[in-house]
Amino acid sequence: MALEKIKIISGTAVCVSGDDLDTDRIIPARFLRCVTFDGLGEHLFRDARYEEDGKPKAHSLNDARFNGATVMLVNQNFGCGSSREHAPQSIAKAGFRAIVGESFAEIFFGNSTTLGMPCVTVSHDAIVALAKAVETKPDTVIEVNLEKNTVSAGSLSFPCSMKPSARDALVEGEWDPIGRLLDGKEAVKKAAAKLPYLSF
Repeated sequence: MALEKIKIISGTAVCVSGDDLDTDRIIPARFLRCVTFDGLGEHLFRDARYEEDGKPKAHSLNDARFNGATVMLVNQNFGCGSSREHAPQSIAKAGFRAIVGESFAEIFFGNSTTLGMPCVTVSHDAIVALAKAVETKPDTVIEVNLEKNTVSAGSLSFPCSMKPSARDALVEGEWDPIGRLLDGKEAVKKAAAKLPYLSF
């Protein structure tokens, strides 16, 4: 299976504000018992979005104006805390294709990249401007261009950054190491056949 080359992602956006939003807030621990990641999207930020009785709280992800958003705007140190891969999985399963933020926790960043979901970094001022644009006009389209290293929204354009190795993997369609391994299984078999048996 050839992986998609991810060069440009565009779509409407929603801002999930707050520094140090950790993986337990992104997807609470009680939802980690799933066998697959299917259905995780509906529990994204569950405790921040809903009361214990299921009544919705005031939260940007519950705001109908941002339904269908595929780009998430975040602040500093997003995805910190435990290394659970369920956190980026829940974001992807909720329909998001890119995250634009001030900074990301390293393991969260890596887990997101292997899903083909880029996490690009922009300045605080850029996030403020993008959030304001989206709040003022919810149908504003945000474009994340990994080839040009820019994030734009209408007349607004900001430089963004991403670890070169992760960026290159996305742009070249080499972002899923397991997928690449499966694609090369015949080559792996041939290489393994040449190895001598190990004795202990």
